[in-house]
Amino acid sequence: MRALAVHEDVIVVVSGVWQTTCTALRAGGEGLVIDSPVLPDELEALPGLLEQAAFPVDGLLATHGDWDHLLARVAFPDASLGLADTTAARLDGEPGEPQRRLREFDAEFYVEGRRPLGLAGYQPLPVPGRVSLGSPTTPPGPSTPAAAEIELHRADGHTADGVAFWLPWAEVLVCGDYLSPVELPMISADCGGSLAAYRETLFRLSPLVNVAATVVPGHGAPLTGERALELLAEDLAYLDALASGAEVTLPQGRRSDTQRQIHQHNLAARG
Repeated sequence: MRALAVHEDVIVVVSGVWQTTCTALRAGGEGLVIDSPVLPDELEALPGLLEQAAFPVDGLLATHGDWDHLLARVAFPDASLGLADTTAARLDGEPGEPQRRLREFDAEFYVEGRRPLGLAGYQPLPVPGRVSLGSPTTPPGPSTPAAAEIELHRADGHTADGVAFWLPWAEVLVCGDYLSPVELPMISADCGGSLAAYRETLFRLSPLVNVAATVVPGHGAPLTGERALELLAEDLAYLDALASGAEVTLPQGRRSDTQRQIHQHNLAARG
């Protein structure tokens, strides 16, 4: 697990599995954690890491309902969990599915000693919308506002649900499973993903990427805004070729056997 400070008020933790990212943010004396690392020792270490860095944890958020993004509840079992209304509906419709997928992962990779994942009591959040963070009475820091608003933007296509979080004071975009430097666009048709919706999300995120200092993908290290724009163009070109039926050249750096398997799944999902 790697911890990277991308702003005075934003730390990104990158898991040793799938490079799944977890983003901690703070403003006005309060803090939130978005998504999660994956391995038990990473989740066990997360509270201490954030406490040492003076990042409070007053609540949790998730970009979408895939199990590897929901595990912060293991590290912070008493924290409230906010989910996009579409993600809440997805979990309501498939109760126990994240826990089942987690058990399958642990069985496949011989992972032992994990604490149970409890997801009861999550709070649906309207998207688009805003979440307030911090207290106006808290003195601001050099670049930290006394209070801040996090913008919620619809981000479906990878799955049927999803939200991207824009942190205006830090110029950071946390976009979930989009704009990954290590993974092709993945259309999870079994979870309601679609090629058309994926493309629409990329267009929807484009104005934010244009003004972002840092983009945090769901998988892979944080990106500069410039690099994220390059990936956005690559991903749109890949999806356009996929949609047209033309011969597809996988983007540079995303041509491993695993990525070729994802491409085969995308071909099936395209139909």
